[in-house]
This record gives sequence, structure tokens and C-alpha cells, in this order.
Amino acid sequence: MARSLSSRRKHAKPESRVHEKVREKAQGKLGERSRVRDNAPAAPELPELDRLIHERIRLGIVSALATNDSLSFNDLKRVLKTTDGNLSVHARKLEEAQYVSCVKFFEGRVPRTEYRLTATGRRALAEYLDQMEEWIRITREE
Repeated sequence: MARSLSSRRKHAKPESRVHEKVREKAQGKLGERSRVRDNAPAAPELPELDRLIHERIRLGIVSALATNDSLSFNDLKRVLKTTDGNLSVHARKLEEAQYVSCVKFFEGRVPRTEYRLTATGRRALAEYLDQMEEWIRITREE
């Protein structure tokens, strides 16, 4: 037969009662903290970041291409220290958004894949950097 909660508390080990008191105290403090937040001034509006570029590997791709005319798949893989599959997936997302262009060709018998940053990608990167600078400015002001 199951005991009621109050019955279980009476028969609980002393350590359990201590933990219970700590937990109750913490919950009370959490309640106080939320009341303080309710009275706090509204947080500043932060600019929306381009989620497509914000991902680490994709940001690395567009940044590397912004400082080079073009880079091969292997160059990007080496610079970003990532795997073939990971680079391929992220590069394809940037291609679909028309941020990068991809040209595949053979050099002798060796297949090569070359990437370039498009004008759309360059504008998106510039806007993303402006947004990040705004985040930094707002963060430093507080």
C-alpha cells in the first residue's frame, strides 16, 4: 500500500529532509528572480542573423571565398579542417541559396571542384557582418 506524501516525509532520512529544504529554498529564490526580471527594462532589439551563413562551416566557406578568387574543394576542406561529407553538405546549401557557385572539371584525369563567392553571397556576408557588429555594439553597451 502506498504511503501519502506527508507520511513519506515523516519517515524520510535526515539527508532527504535537508535536500528538500534546499530545494524549497531554491524554488523560492527562483520565484524572486523572476519577479525582478518582470520589473527590468525591456532588452534591446537585436538584429536577425542570416541563419544560412551563421553556421560555423558555412561561415568559414563564405569567409574563405571572400578573401580568395576561388578555392578548390580540397583547399576548403584543409582550411576548415572538416570531412568531405560535411563540406559537401554545407557547400550545397550555399549553392542552393546562390551564395557560392561551383564548377566541376577535370585536370588531366583528376576531377576538380572549384568554388567562388557570388555577388549575392558577397552581399549576404556583408549584411551578416553588419548584423554581428550591431550585436557586439549592443552587448558592449550593457
